[in-house]
Amino acid sequence: MKDTPLSNCERDFLLKAIEEKKRLDGRQTYDYRKMKITFGTDYGCCFVDLGKTRVMAQVSCELVTPKESRPNEGIMFFNIELSPMASPAFEQGRQSELSVKLNRQLERCLRNSKCIDTESLCVVSGEKVWQIRVDVHMLNHDGNLMDAASIAAITALCHFRRPDVGIQGDEVTVYSPEERDPIPLSIYHMPISVSFSFFQQGTYLLVDPCEREERVMDGLLMIAMNKHREICSIQSSGGIMLLKEQVMRCSKIASVKVSEITELLNKALENDKKARKDGGRCGFAESLPQERITALKMNETSVEMTDVRERANDIVQKADAPPQKVPSLMVPVPGVGQIGQGLQNTWGLEEDDEEEAEECDSGEEQEETVTKMEEEQHQKEASAEGDVVNISDSEEEDVVILHPEMQDKTLKKTGSSSHQKGAAASKKRQKK
Repeated sequence: MKDTPLSNCERDFLLKAIEEKKRLDGRQTYDYRKMKITFGTDYGCCFVDLGKTRVMAQVSCELVTPKESRPNEGIMFFNIELSPMASPAFEQGRQSELSVKLNRQLERCLRNSKCIDTESLCVVSGEKVWQIRVDVHMLNHDGNLMDAASIAAITALCHFRRPDVGIQGDEVTVYSPEERDPIPLSIYHMPISVSFSFFQQGTYLLVDPCEREERVMDGLLMIAMNKHREICSIQSSGGIMLLKEQVMRCSKIASVKVSEITELLNKALENDKKARKDGGRCGFAESLPQERITALKMNETSVEMTDVRERANDIVQKADAPPQKVPSLMVPVPGVGQIGQGLQNTWGLEEDDEEEAEECDSGEEQEETVTKMEEEQHQKEASAEGDVVNISDSEEEDVVILHPEMQDKTLKKTGSSSHQKGAAASKKRQKK
């Protein structure tokens, strides 16, 4: 999975902030992020936090056959793993260009600088030597992986203890930590890498770039140096041309930063040694009671707790009435349906009850219609008996239905109309 590229607005904002000598996290131009060094339960396990960048280094050893060209020297092996847990841009099981670049730079920084006495790792010349393996795992990527990896690797090597070995004739005996105390490695000096990022073709310089700053930089300069101001390795990437004055200026800044980091590293090793000697908790056991394993890291914020109860009472009084609580989790309020096998129908009634209710309703409706029809027939018969007046004649016959309320008025009208009709009929007869 490729990393999401920066938009033009973000890129312009970052470059504009760098021109004004401002950084996203509030640091100055030559400031490092907050660094924290912790150790695991076993020897040789080290965690380094550089801001939000987190790296773990683990050192292990085994007896192997030495190289033919150097039969009296031990073997140093470095491996850097970029897992998808650190960043979605890293792919698992595939060695990317960045991992190869970091691995080579770490080998130049630690192995080619001869910081470890490899001859002291020889057990039997030409037959058995110690192979020291340093595995560096990236746990979170927020920029400047090389500096964090170099600090974690050299700290883990200083913290590591190899088993003691006994030789009797041709037999080589490896003693456990319970039988003999493990032996630390012979380390001459501690090279530490310091990264510098350049912007606007070398016009602006930043120390310890973060992940967003690395995306917009034009070039990168990595200088590995020890506290004695000896440059162990130097590498430039990005395709920009640096002047001699720029390189000298970066080396002076690196010497100051390396001395500060070395002091912090030695202090962390002393604290861990003292804690292990006193028998206190350290490493994984130390983090258990503090609940720091799965908890997120965040700064503590002060909360005012003086009038909390009064505020809570005011809020409760001003708040609206709580909604109706549902007694069962599976059966919500009536009128709400659920979909799925085994769930209860909650549309008010069960299916069987609904069918029975429909049948009862249909029967009642039929009975009501029958009774209404019977009542209408009885009313018609009663009205026909009392409210109908039949007026018959030889030639015409009229029927008028009268309501009982208007019976008197209608009788008068019908009487007058009947006299008129009778007179008209008599006139016709006379004419004939």
